Amino acid sequence: MKQKILSIIIMVLMPSLFFAQSSEESISNKINAIFEPIVGGMSKVIFYKPFSFIGLEIPLVVLWLVLGAVFFTLYMKFVNIKGFFHAIQLVRGKYDDPDDKGEVSHFQALVTALSGTVGLGNIAGVAVAVSLGGAGATFWMILAGLLGMSSKFIECTLGVKYRNIDVDGEVSGGPMYYISKGLKLKGYTNLGKILAVIFAILCIGGSFGGGNMFQANQAFAQLSSLDSFSFLIGNGVWFGVILSLLVGVVIIGGIKSIANVTDKIVPLMVGIYVLSALIIIGLNFSQIGHAFKLIFNGAFSPDAAFGGIIGVLIVGFQRAAFSNEAGVGSASIAHSAAKTEEPVSEGIVALLEPFIDTVVVCTMTALVLIFTGFAENNQGFEGAELTSAAFEYALGGWSKIVLAFSAVLFAFSTMISWSYYGLKSWTYLFGNSKIADYSYKTIFLLFIIVGSSSTLGAVIDFSDMMILGMAFPNIFALYFFAREIKIDMVDYFKRIKNGEIKSFK
Repeated sequence: MKQKILSIIIMVLMPSLFFAQSSEESISNKINAIFEPIVGGMSKVIFYKPFSFIGLEIPLVVLWLVLGAVFFTLYMKFVNIKGFFHAIQLVRGKYDDPDDKGEVSHFQALVTALSGTVGLGNIAGVAVAVSLGGAGATFWMILAGLLGMSSKFIECTLGVKYRNIDVDGEVSGGPMYYISKGLKLKGYTNLGKILAVIFAILCIGGSFGGGNMFQANQAFAQLSSLDSFSFLIGNGVWFGVILSLLVGVVIIGGIKSIANVTDKIVPLMVGIYVLSALIIIGLNFSQIGHAFKLIFNGAFSPDAAFGGIIGVLIVGFQRAAFSNEAGVGSASIAHSAAKTEEPVSEGIVALLEPFIDTVVVCTMTALVLIFTGFAENNQGFEGAELTSAAFEYALGGWSKIVLAFSAVLFAFSTMISWSYYGLKSWTYLFGNSKIADYSYKTIFLLFIIVGSSSTLGAVIDFSDMMILGMAFPNIFALYFFAREIKIDMVDYFKRIKNGEIKSFK
């Protein structure tokens, strides 16, 4: 059956080959001619700036994410700290009951969600943040990551609590389900339906943008920058077709197939990237005090060159949100499939995502940029190419190959995870049928080709717009559920303490 489906997908994608022209620029221009007006119009809504502070306009979405993360951290009495070590116990399988309903383990749910966040946002996103906001943007990215742990806890707890499990054991969950079902129980049926539909639409757009086109775009940029792969220059369409076929092989199998791939790829790709970064940090360890001084001073510097404190804060929080997606709600879709009867336990597991993604990986990337001098002078590079140039400067040409390999793995894992997020939103809107399933996956694969043939500007704008836009309906709904989740959390830790919840290892 899977072979038949793959054959159909290949047949649909094959015509794309005929669009490959001798001039990549021509293809890119044609795509952007269609994309950019749409992006420009919609971004005015998503990135509406109603507030101004010391001459700087603050995007509403950034303020929305910051206030939400701060409130949930305080209201949940710093669950981001209190639940950290328990999260590690859960991931190790200490409380895994083999009889619990679900499709994947705590660990598989975590790495699936991480594969959607630990990606090129860490490589390209950090580079964008540091280029725009200087070293100080790193401080606000770290703070956003720590605060975002609390937002992630609530949304992933809700993902399990309000999930649907059909007769075949297939799980469907995420914001569109807990918003509609949860608000209905609270007497806000129509509001729940409207917010759930808005979220689903934005999530589908996010899956095509940040979860797809941005990844394909930056993976192509990284790979084509290598001398051994210079033949790819001007052939983004061909690269996109090949990548789409590889992604198609995995996503046909659904969440179990995705989880089986991600639980192998994510530890590998994070290990390769972190090890390379640690080598550079180790070689420059004597400067680490100076680096953190630059980060701290830059975070609170009134220097107008970087837009002052508020400007750096905005850049840091915006890029952190794009990187870890805390408050966006996407991760709860993956976590809802976890094998557990304790919703709070999965929320606790999800705490680790922003920490690993932003506090650890993004900080390492920023330190590399600072040590190599690229934080102050980007030398004309942008996105993932800037980070790649920094690694090459520090470690030599071989590191560029390693980073390019990591970038492709990052992109691949992010795409397969976001295909699942988008699919669940798609089937929420159009019904859980084979036609809906195949149609979404085919469109998703076609967007990989689009991303490989578009300029960074159009792709990243569309990505930010859709993914960050998901935060509006999601966080709005989270306020309704905060008291309910707090009660569940207190009860959960009480039962852990008195031994009512048993360990199995």
